Amino acid sequence: MANVTLSIPDDLLSRARKYAALKGVSLNALIREFLEDLTGREVQLKKATQAFLRFSEIHESQLEKWNREELYGL
Repeated sequence: MANVTLSIPDDLLSRARKYAALKGVSLNALIREFLEDLTGREVQLKKATQAFLRFSEIHESQLEKWNREELYGL
C-alpha cells in the first residue's frame, strides 16, 4: 500500500479528526472510505448511463407508445 502526503488546513484537519473519532475510525480509514465512495459513484454512474443508453436504443421505436402510468412502472 502506498503512502500519500497531503496538505490540509489546520482547522479542516481538526474537524476531520473529530469526525473520525465520532465515527470510531482512524483519519486514514475515513479518507480511504471517502475515496472509495467517490470513485465508486463514478463507476456506478457510468454503468447506469450505459444501461440507460442500451435500453433506449432497444426501445427507441416504442417511446411514443408509452404512457405516464407505464413509465412510472419501470
